[in-house]
Amino acid sequence: MRYHEELEEYNEINVTSMLDLAYVLLIVFIIMTTAAVQGVAVNLPKASDAPSLAKPKTKAITITADGTLFLDTFPVSMEQLESTLQQYRAADPNLPIVIKGDASVQYQKVVDVLALLGRIDITQIGLVTQNLVK
Repeated sequence: MRYHEELEEYNEINVTSMLDLAYVLLIVFIIMTTAAVQGVAVNLPKASDAPSLAKPKTKAITITADGTLFLDTFPVSMEQLESTLQQYRAADPNLPIVIKGDASVQYQKVVDVLALLGRIDITQIGLVTQNLVK
């Protein structure tokens, strides 16, 4: 009978030491992860305040609310836009283009410009949007 009573005392597994080990490992992983994310500190150079003499090579196509096209600041037709962009692309095969479409412009006008850029084989295209500030 005494043997049976001793077995009842050890029916449960004591998991306290396993939990201690799990917590220690968790803390080690957290510390190692945050230490790896911080990176290396460097002293970055300062930019000059003088304006750059190099012309920016990115071209901007603007589509106004009434559907007028502008290349940079000059109004153009679709044909003029295509011929001018072909000349720019011949000089620079990696010509980047940004498209600024008015929010109320017809979507088809933007699609027409994107199709024109696809025909000319211009692949570096960006669409300019406005940040939502709340």
